[in-house]
Amino acid sequence: MKNSLDRETLAQRATKLAELTQQVLFRDIWQRGVLSPRERSLLTLATLTALGRVQQLPWHLNFARQNGLSQEELIESFTHLAFYAGWPAAVTALSYLEENA
Repeated sequence: MKNSLDRETLAQRATKLAELTQQVLFRDIWQRGVLSPRERSLLTLATLTALGRVQQLPWHLNFARQNGLSQEELIESFTHLAFYAGWPAAVTALSYLEENA
């Protein structure tokens, strides 16, 4: 499986997409005050898990930890998702969590 592009590689390959990601997603959407960064991380991880976008999980797991989520909370979140996103999706997400603990 190919690794996800990091910010630098994305900027080299798709300058405009990297610019939009930084300006709109991380400087606007992620900074809005209604939801905390912690809550946004939970939503993002749940969405990535449910949609099977596993290449994005390692980066967002690290970001979630920076936003205050503990290993225990991440495990509990993926356990909860098993019943809504499917067992295989949750187990796959948990495997990424263990790799990045």
